[in-house]
Amino acid sequence: MLLELRGLEVRYGGIRAVKGIDLEVGAGELVCLIGANGAGKSSTLRAICGMTRVYAGSVRYAGSELSGLPVHELPRRGLVMVPEGRGIFPQLTVEENLSMGAFSRRDTEIAGDLDRQFETFPRLRERRGQTAGTLSGGEQQMLAIGRALMARPKLLLLDEPSMGLAPLLVAKIFDIVREISAQGVTILLVEQNARLALEIAARGYVMESGLVTLAAPARQLLEDPKVREAYLGEGAA
Repeated sequence: MLLELRGLEVRYGGIRAVKGIDLEVGAGELVCLIGANGAGKSSTLRAICGMTRVYAGSVRYAGSELSGLPVHELPRRGLVMVPEGRGIFPQLTVEENLSMGAFSRRDTEIAGDLDRQFETFPRLRERRGQTAGTLSGGEQQMLAIGRALMARPKLLLLDEPSMGLAPLLVAKIFDIVREISAQGVTILLVEQNARLALEIAARGYVMESGLVTLAAPARQLLEDPKVREAYLGEGAA
């Protein structure tokens, strides 16, 4: 497994946000983590990246323990996160934001990767000299994903990529996520839009109140009556 969580626990003061979960993502997989707001999904991603302290348990990536590793070291190892809220640099241009994604690289292929991002995201090419803070929400999400891809990730963590976007842009973002997965990038997707997440994922985990309550192939979760009632807006069969 490329990513393994064992007994992961995250606390904020006396509050147990993540209560000892197990989760796995194999190389090349697209795995989704779904659940209601406040279930602990984003806290799980933040713990993987070292942005939130791991209270107990282990986070293993490519066979090595990540807990305690400096956050800036993770992109060098191929682990990159697109945070909830996008986290772009609003005063920098589109091109400068993308270049920041390759900050830790020292190879000679950065210019080629920049061109590839402009091919994947034609809107960003049109706005390459525009300051990122003036982009629409959908364009900023594309920029955040493109910036992450500039680091050449082996594992891409996506935290709520559809949040705040119009339905047409949500569909576009999910098409892009599917395309990135088809190129061989391993993805762990946290998403409140459970139906879309499960439609593109191979496997899924359901979180409730800090616990993983279901783990199964995505198609099986789509057909699960409890999932359909709680997360897909359908009545119980």
